[in-house]
Amino acid sequence: MATAAVEVRDVSKRYGALRALDGVSLTVEEGEFFALLGPNGAGKTTLISALGGLVRPDAGRLSVMGRDVATEFGEARRLLGIVPQEIVFDPFFSVRETLELQSGYFGLRDNGKWIDELLERLALGAKADANMRSLSGGMKRRVMVAQALVHRPPVIVLDEPTAGVDVELRQTLWQFVRELNAAGHTIVLTTHYLEEAQNLCSRIAMMKAGRIVALDSTERLLAAFSERVLRVKLAGCELPASLAAGATVDPTGWHRIPVENATQVESALARLRESGARVSHLEVTEPELEEVFVKIMARGYAPDREAA
Repeated sequence: MATAAVEVRDVSKRYGALRALDGVSLTVEEGEFFALLGPNGAGKTTLISALGGLVRPDAGRLSVMGRDVATEFGEARRLLGIVPQEIVFDPFFSVRETLELQSGYFGLRDNGKWIDELLERLALGAKADANMRSLSGGMKRRVMVAQALVHRPPVIVLDEPTAGVDVELRQTLWQFVRELNAAGHTIVLTTHYLEEAQNLCSRIAMMKAGRIVALDSTERLLAAFSERVLRVKLAGCELPASLAAGATVDPTGWHRIPVENATQVESALARLRESGARVSHLEVTEPELEEVFVKIMARGYAPDREAA
């Protein structure tokens, strides 16, 4: 039986009266690109901190590649790279010195070749000898990504890695992370940019108030909670009766007609032509993770198939 990359079993954590984690259980398989989503205060960062050994849970068990975080901390930590949400840096070192020191924490010598590759892939080569204090926020975040990868961990956790950064960094980072995932690295991502999770991740867990409220494949969540819609705005005429039954109209005059596939889009347009309706605007919207997220957060949802 294959070892899970990350295993979380019945993990709970309180801070006084606040229950930050309330019996959280999930499994991330080796090689997955996995999203952990939720609103602020849902418990995502607490869970990541517990996985990295920075927070001790009140109950439950966490492991990385089969190594228990509590009893085998050193081994578990070497198998894990975490990019934290907050920008933290030492102001007394250059970029290269920062990465060399990080290598030393993991007992790595002669790591210069990999450091050079990280500098190149994250577009930090020109800043290699610059002091960390002189870098922009986006550049500091790139260095934090490099720090998390400097010991080549098989499991990489990215906690809001693109928060407040420019488009160039996002493109550079995601291209590199996709390649790492294709090479076998397991990626766990938290992000408020839901289109990133939808485009990158094959499976998603959603947290609310310290609990997992959804856990399923991206495809199944989209199918269950979102839909493809043909949106049309008509010029001085009504929607034909053959389409009106399943349609809705918003305050701006856009009619929303649910469609499952291209054939149904073509059929709806044919009915519009046959009725003589004049279409002034037209678009087809695909299922969106944002819609799924809003619905689940509003009502809570525990799937019948929890892929734990």
